This record gives sequence, structure tokens and C-alpha cells, in this order.
Amino acid sequence: MSSRSSVSMRDVATLARVSVGTVSNVLNSPERVSDATRQRVQDAIDKLGWVPNESARQLRAGRSRSIGMVVMDIANPFFTDVARGAEELLYEQQYSVHIGNSDQNPDRELTLLERFEQQRVGGVLFAPIEDSAERVLRLRQRGIPVVLVDRVGSGADFCSVGVDDLAGGRLAGQHLLDQGHQRLAFVGGPSSLAQVRDRRRGMELAVEQAGDGVSLLAVSTPALGIADGVSGAGEIAALAEAERPTAVFAACDLVAIGLLQGFVTAGLRVPDDIAIIGYDDIAFAAAAAVPLSSIRQPREDIGRKSAELLTREIEAADGGRPHQHEAVRFTPQLVARRSTQPRSRRKG
Repeated sequence: MSSRSSVSMRDVATLARVSVGTVSNVLNSPERVSDATRQRVQDAIDKLGWVPNESARQLRAGRSRSIGMVVMDIANPFFTDVARGAEELLYEQQYSVHIGNSDQNPDRELTLLERFEQQRVGGVLFAPIEDSAERVLRLRQRGIPVVLVDRVGSGADFCSVGVDDLAGGRLAGQHLLDQGHQRLAFVGGPSSLAQVRDRRRGMELAVEQAGDGVSLLAVSTPALGIADGVSGAGEIAALAEAERPTAVFAACDLVAIGLLQGFVTAGLRVPDDIAIIGYDDIAFAAAAAVPLSSIRQPREDIGRKSAELLTREIEAADGGRPHQHEAVRFTPQLVARRSTQPRSRRKG
């Protein structure tokens, strides 16, 4: 008996007493083959232990069933949940997903996109760090559909899925104002990230609407990790008590968790001395030592919708049909927990 790797489609056809074309039809268009012939071919495949060469089949078809996905920080549970949502839909559609972590590094991001281009993936789900128009255009010129993830575009040139971060920032700021806070802070960065800029601007709009007597301190961080939150907490805790903000909006939940750790280390009580609200509403927010208020994003829905738009574009391209690009914008929601709850409103 020949080894499995040396068995070919022609060997299967010979054993089943059919043509190579019939074997191909059994694999790709089974409805065109009678039940008896289909069973005979399947018996031959099982007996020979033949495994179809999917890569070769995709190359002949001109389109891979593999999807590339580039995220900014795979360590951030937000992107893990987004990837999960995308993978679930793509699995249903019989695509495989290859995830690349740019780690908020533009050079690494470019390298990942180039590798996916070289591998001739069927499409790319792309959560960009900065302006991405040129890189998206290059992929599309090579016939690779792209959907932007966690970023809302115009919808004119490419599909995108994200959240209204301006509204989310405003929601967070208004929540802190409604709790009676007048000295506020925003912690997060870098400002090159559109999401960070929009969330901060949303909070600024809430403060501006509140009028005189309300102040806003902005603390920029190099990234959006727990360590950045700890550093931001140290900077805020070092201020004189009369100048120190009484409430902080973190650009994401990981930063909020770092703020909580940093404030506890500095001897500040949350929320009695200082309140915290984050963004994303990852599972760790509710599980923190002091459950964190957060602005919820529908993380898995973002991933699933992104994958849906990508498969639609791929199918349209394969069928020679026009494709209408969409810009999908989800609405964030406030989830209030203990980290922003005044003592007077807490039980016990």
C-alpha cells in the first residue's frame, strides 16, 4: 500500500472505476453525482486514506478559503472577543482564520499585511493603528477584499464596523457628572489612535456642556495596557488633594484596571476617594476587586458583522457582481457598577 502522501486523485478514480472528473465532482459538486457513484468514490478515499490538497484546489479556483485578521493587541480581551465573533461566522462559512497581532507597531502591522498578501488570503479583517487608506488600497488593488474592524469609515471605498466612540466618551463623562463630580480626568493614549481621540473628545463635549466649575485633566499614556493605567494613577495620586480629580474615565478597561491597582497602592479608595469608569466592558471589568463601571461595546457582534461584510464582498467579487460598501456603527451602552457609585447610594 502506498503512503498517504503519495496517493493521488487518479488513484482514487482508478480504484472507484470512475474518471478523475467524477472524483472532483464528488468533492465539489456532489449533487451532480448519483448516490451509488458517490459512495463508491468515498469508499475508495477511505480505503486509500487520501486527503485532498486544499491549497492546490484553492489555487486552481483563484481564491483562498483562508482569511487574514490583523488586530492591535491580542492581549486585550476586547480584540480576543472580536476575533471570536469573526471566527464563529467564518467557521460557519467554511473559512479558516489566521490572526496576526500588530502590537500597536506600524512596522509590524505592515509586515503582517504583506505576509497575508503573499499568502493570497481570500480577504483581510483589519483593525488599523493609524490612517490605513494606502495599505487598504494596495490590498484591494491585488484583488483582496478588506473590512476595517473597530474603525468606522465613510462606507464609500471599503466596508467598516465600529462603535460611536464620540457618543461613548460623552456617555462616560455625563455619567461622572451625574454622580456629582466636577474635577474629572481622562487617562489613555496614544492620541494617534482614532478611538482614543474620539473617546476623549466625547468627554470634553460633556464637560463643555456642563459649563463653569467643571475641570478636565488629560493624562496621555504610550499604550492601552494595565501598566499604563498604573502609571497614570501614580501621576494623579501625586497631585495635591485640592487639585486631584475625583473621577477618572479610562480609554479602555485594561487602563481602568491599572488605575484601580495604582490608586489602591497609593492609599486611595475607589470610589470613595476617586471614581473610575472604563471602556469596552470586558469580563475582567465586572470581576475586578471593585467592580468597574464601563462603556460596553458589543465585541463579538463587531467581529461577526465584520466577517459577514467580508464574505459578502468576497462572494460578490467571485460572482462578478457589484458590491455596496457599508459603514456599520454600533451604539455603546453605559454599565454602571460600584466603581462610580457614591457612598450614599450603596447598600450597607
